[in-house]
Amino acid sequence: MPDNPLELYGRDNLPYGVFSTADAPGHRRIGVRYGGTVVDLGAAATALGSPHADLLTAPTLNPLLAAGRAVWTAVRADLRGWLAEREAELLRVPLADVTLHLPFEVADYVDFYASEHHATNVGRMFRPDGEPLTPNWKHLPIGYHGRAGTVVVSGTPVRRPHGQRRTPDGPVFGPSQRLDIEAEVGFVVGTPSTLGEPVPQSAFREHVFGVCLLNDWSARDIQAWEYVPLGPFLGKSFATSVSAWITPLEALDAARVAPPERTHPLLDYLADDAGSAGEPAGFDLRISVTLNGTTIAEPPFSAMYWTAAQQLAHLTVNGASLRTGDLFASGTVSGPEPHQRGCLLELTWSGENPLRLQDGERTFLEDGDEVVLTAWAPGPDGARIGLGEVAGKVYKA
Repeated sequence: MPDNPLELYGRDNLPYGVFSTADAPGHRRIGVRYGGTVVDLGAAATALGSPHADLLTAPTLNPLLAAGRAVWTAVRADLRGWLAEREAELLRVPLADVTLHLPFEVADYVDFYASEHHATNVGRMFRPDGEPLTPNWKHLPIGYHGRAGTVVVSGTPVRRPHGQRRTPDGPVFGPSQRLDIEAEVGFVVGTPSTLGEPVPQSAFREHVFGVCLLNDWSARDIQAWEYVPLGPFLGKSFATSVSAWITPLEALDAARVAPPERTHPLLDYLADDAGSAGEPAGFDLRISVTLNGTTIAEPPFSAMYWTAAQQLAHLTVNGASLRTGDLFASGTVSGPEPHQRGCLLELTWSGENPLRLQDGERTFLEDGDEVVLTAWAPGPDGARIGLGEVAGKVYKA
């Protein structure tokens, strides 16, 4: 990663967040990260007479999200112009002097299972004598509905959850012994849709505002006991961490790539040619996962089998509607190589192969451990686009 923040957070990036300062802790403001500073977007819009000032002086991103693609494009163009021509006039606060907050009110949260490498590894561990992938996996993006109320901003402490777990003597109740992380990418919905009307892949840009890193913390022992037949529940719902910064889709135009080659024919609404004409549907995002300062994985998002546009189309194909602030996540990002696996379950092969860190070995997370996700993507003219980090520290139950 470059040491100069402007190399990752320059005018080609400009992610949105919500911040406050020590002199006015109750006053939440929309900001844009620019290098090592935060631009007060509401103050800039007001001072420069923006027609969108009312949206940009709100305490969350939701009014801006709901305004739609034309407004998102106009606000971004205005901001880039202001930085190019009137940068000295903008109120900029050092990043170290602000408190960052959850940038939007989460309406619904859906988590997918879109990495073939992750699903195959999990299948080999849990079904060693059968096919790694379930029969439906190559035909639809598998997902589950999560808990929006426990989506938290980066830096929020994560308390080890209690729950039921299976033992040879029967179920017991207590703190999870197999606490894990999942390195994922989240997509934030802006424009809502109408109940009963599916959203096709071609409308992805009209509804999705931006992208963020996401850590879907997982209690594997609780999950293993509860998930048959209905799927994840308490093993996932205790915490999902997201970045404080939402990178707009336009910032990732140079990072669009084709998805992996398909091995099974897809139904029409999921077909790759059902997306936006001429625009590759994948994203080349390079993720790094550190545990207590040691890099333990570098998952490549470009390897994801199901694209975000396909996930959105499948999410709504039954007529389910989108709401402003909906969040849907990719599922664990894993690549074909051992060091590209995006969770401890895979990295340690369900605890059989401990990781060696500076402070000892790990199979799953211990109290006091801190996990940080970072990522970057190719930008225009060889630049790099940084995605805001997701950090979380584990506290005892």
